Amino acid sequence: MANLKGKLAIVTGASRSKGIGAAICRSLANAGADVFFTHWSPFDEMSGNDEDFPNMLCEELRNIGVNAAHMEVDLSSNESSSLIMDRVVETLGTPGILVNNATFESPASFRTLNREILDMHYKVNNSGTLMLSLEFAKRYEKSFPEGKDGRIINMVSKGPDPNNLAYIATKGMIIAITEPLSVALVPIGITVNSVDPGPTDSGWINDELREQLLPLFPTGRIGVPEDAARLITFLASDDSGWITGQTIKSEGGFLGK
Repeated sequence: MANLKGKLAIVTGASRSKGIGAAICRSLANAGADVFFTHWSPFDEMSGNDEDFPNMLCEELRNIGVNAAHMEVDLSSNESSSLIMDRVVETLGTPGILVNNATFESPASFRTLNREILDMHYKVNNSGTLMLSLEFAKRYEKSFPEGKDGRIINMVSKGPDPNNLAYIATKGMIIAITEPLSVALVPIGITVNSVDPGPTDSGWINDELREQLLPLFPTGRIGVPEDAARLITFLASDDSGWITGQTIKSEGGFLGK
């Protein structure tokens, strides 16, 4: 297991017990990292959040033996990046790991997609994510002038889904910026990678969809949040220091490209 003792990680978008964000928090904590996570209840309510889950997750992480804190924040807000970084420093210290897991997703086909839907996806998935990454990098450079183990890890998605045009498009921008941002930040000791977990059973897959997806997984099972969390924990560790600018598929050989 990766050793993350002495490190502090930010994980955005951890609000459901079965979600990928929560699995990432648990995995990082089990590796020894202190964890600060964010959530946003208006969107969480749309996606079926667990009542009071952020407080329960925070207590769960502390019981593992690490420091943990959380905050509610709207990533579409222009002030979100500074608000998050200020609160992390106030509560736990200066972070060296950022996991951009938070996302906005609302189904939209070519008949239903409009500017308002596209802008909402952009504000969270692109502007909010990128501005937080840049603020994280600027503060990392000041706090760790000799740094070499900073990490930014993005959660991305792709695929021929005609009913999720805005989501796939905005996640595609994050894939596109991963390599150039990695080149920009490697001189200050930060690697930048993206993870594509493929279809993941985080509570949204019903029985009908499960039957459709299962034959597309040669491993014989659908991905679970812990699959993505293990890869992210590795990418957060010192062992991944030579890996940067990559978009890594962690989807069990999923055939539904």
